[in-house]
Amino acid sequence: MTSPLDKLREYGYELPQPKAPVATYVPITRTGNIVYVSGQISSGADGVVTGLLGDTMNVVQGGNAAELAAVNFLSQIVHSAGVDLSKVKRVLKLTVFVASTAEFAEHHLVANGASNLIVGVLGDKGKHARSAVGMAALPLGAAVEVEGIIEVEE
Repeated sequence: MTSPLDKLREYGYELPQPKAPVATYVPITRTGNIVYVSGQISSGADGVVTGLLGDTMNVVQGGNAAELAAVNFLSQIVHSAGVDLSKVKRVLKLTVFVASTAEFAEHHLVANGASNLIVGVLGDKGKHARSAVGMAALPLGAAVEVEGIIEVEE
């Protein structure tokens, strides 16, 4: 059986060490078997992916940025919550924030970058409720930010 980390590698990613919070918050909170993951921006080894959908970025670029944010989301689950990805019972909810112009209306397509990666890595346990919303700006100029709620095995 292929592990979630092996599936992540099939996407071309290794699980990075999570980024430290840049303000007064914690990366995760947990109550019982529910884990809340703070917003994770579109950043990778080359730094923060910045841009504005509908202006300096297209949907494909935005989807790639959302994918990076989803990798960081998974990293927080493993490294900050201490949960092996095989112990995730269900991704309950994702919220995907997209830095965009007022006229941009394809937030859902950008958010698919995050959703597709999470379902690809976790299978049916990764299927989730989701909101995709446009924002005038995100922290550090990021193009995309992903936050979510997961249920884990006790």
